[in-house]
Amino acid sequence: MSEGKFFIATEKEIIDGKASDVYFSRTLNLVMPEKKIVVAEITSSVIEQWINFTGLEEVTNLLEGRNIDVWAIPEGTLMATRDSLGRSIPFIVMKGNYSEIMELETSILGFICQSSGISTEATKVYMACHPKPYVSFGIRRMHPGISPMIDRAAYIGGAAGVSGILGAEAIGIEPSGTMPHSVALLMGEERAWEYIANNFPAGTRTLLIDTFGDEKFKAIEAAEKFPQIDFIRIDTPSSRRGNFPQIIREIRWELDIRGFSKIKIMVSGGLKKEQIQELKDAGVDSFGVGTSIASARSIDFAMDIVEIDGRPITKRGKLSGMKNVYRCDKCGFTTIGLFNEKQVCKDHGEMTPLLKQIIHKGKRTSPKLNAGKIRERSIKMAMELMNQFKE
Repeated sequence: MSEGKFFIATEKEIIDGKASDVYFSRTLNLVMPEKKIVVAEITSSVIEQWINFTGLEEVTNLLEGRNIDVWAIPEGTLMATRDSLGRSIPFIVMKGNYSEIMELETSILGFICQSSGISTEATKVYMACHPKPYVSFGIRRMHPGISPMIDRAAYIGGAAGVSGILGAEAIGIEPSGTMPHSVALLMGEERAWEYIANNFPAGTRTLLIDTFGDEKFKAIEAAEKFPQIDFIRIDTPSSRRGNFPQIIREIRWELDIRGFSKIKIMVSGGLKKEQIQELKDAGVDSFGVGTSIASARSIDFAMDIVEIDGRPITKRGKLSGMKNVYRCDKCGFTTIGLFNEKQVCKDHGEMTPLLKQIIHKGKRTSPKLNAGKIRERSIKMAMELMNQFKE
């Protein structure tokens, strides 16, 4: 490991296969002389009704330049980990000399396992919040070296904004933030409020009201002194909340009867998706969600050889052969099948193959998509899922 102040792999170390499990490097010399062309696929061993598949851009960057072909489910796709017949779906398929990818398996899986876990939870939070927006506040709960990845995955999954400076830069948006309690402690609450109310752009003027006093009375005070603000924010520790939805109802009532109906309410602080509906019903307009997204359970992907020199072969518990994923655009029936064989829905005819080639002989086959475009795909599919749930 290169010398540095922080325990984090460099880009070069990852590309060179140093961020790998040791058994790959120890057996590489045994494999290299074989020169066999393998097909390796990545599937999930966990049955999930749907996940939001992300991390593919980093995988593409890692594999670009290696003499292999790669196909994948597009990033930001919401999809089950099994087809309609209960068989594991390949999210990525790679073909080439095994020595080209052997030492990179650990990093490939790491890129998609964690990112997909975060984006999946972010989409679940999006569904819970809809139509209210939420901002991802979670990077302080994880290693700062991966903060851009966390924010990107959360944004693709449905966060309307992210708090991280580097994450927002990677996404191509402005970072979102209000004020920390420390500013109220250092400057005094009213002075901090005044600065934000008079200096922040319209739409972002948010006053944190729970540093010293009762939330209801502080909300009234903030609104009366600074009626131009856009939001009041409550970040009260759970130990002091009591009936949190009832506190929100009181604040909303007191603001409304005093003519401050345009001032919105934002809440944050250890929120989980299960709490959001009740808070929405109570009158919350916006949410800050952090730990539950940033520390989301990773998706358990695995990589396996399924073909060697054109011969289907794999370990027990897996399905051999180079495969694609096919979906009926009309009824949604999904099935795996051999890669170049057409699949037909018994009711609606030919099905659509879902794996798209992203690398051909080491070169990208399409330009990079920015996070906003990928997010659009996620949101569209999330809305379709929500409509299905309503039915």
